[in-house]
Amino acid sequence: MSDVALGLCDIERTFVQGGAKLPVLRGASLELAAGEIVALLGPSGSGKSTLLQIAGLLEPADSGEISIVGRPCNTMSESERTLTRRRRLGFVYQHHHLLPEFSAVENVMLPQMVAGHSRRQARERAGGLLTRFGLGERLSHRPGRLSGGEQQRVAIARAVANEPAVLLADEPTGNLDHGTADEVFAELMAEVRTRRLAALVATHNTDLARRMDRVVTLREGILEDT
Repeated sequence: MSDVALGLCDIERTFVQGGAKLPVLRGASLELAAGEIVALLGPSGSGKSTLLQIAGLLEPADSGEISIVGRPCNTMSESERTLTRRRRLGFVYQHHHLLPEFSAVENVMLPQMVAGHSRRQARERAGGLLTRFGLGERLSHRPGRLSGGEQQRVAIARAVANEPAVLLADEPTGNLDHGTADEVFAELMAEVRTRRLAALVATHNTDLARRMDRVVTLREGILEDT
């Protein structure tokens, strides 16, 4: 596959519980191209979240190779991994994890400021993103005053604020009703297409999965094209 934004090759991960080894990933491999959105299916406990954590450089693999936009990540120092997460990766979770004491626009500004953007630049970009998601009238609202769908839109805006190359989403519509989930997912798809992100989306929603470019299923620790 050309133009690979995320590459996973032979990822192995085993946990130890009560002295017993529990293999979760047994040579999982995957390539995602820029502009491609891929659904990650698998039963609860199959290792989908672990795979996303490893792909996002948040958790180490026991073995295997990871590359982000063609750059090998295995030999990176911890500071290089942190910088790669900050500049190249965006994360969306089932629970939005917004900071309750900050407004919507401030939640989207924060990762930009951590990445070195000025407060003015961060506010301008955050406001533009949220307006595009239909939240132009909610910029000053704290998360507690937003609906579930609005909170998740803020979370998506925050995830793409630093223009990452790869978006990793773990059940991003899992807490939303069917209609709101469809709307939020459509906006997520539009961001992927417009910005040519590579997106890996873990979901139990097979209807949403069918709308993506490809579906891969995690079975017994191995990724299979479905």
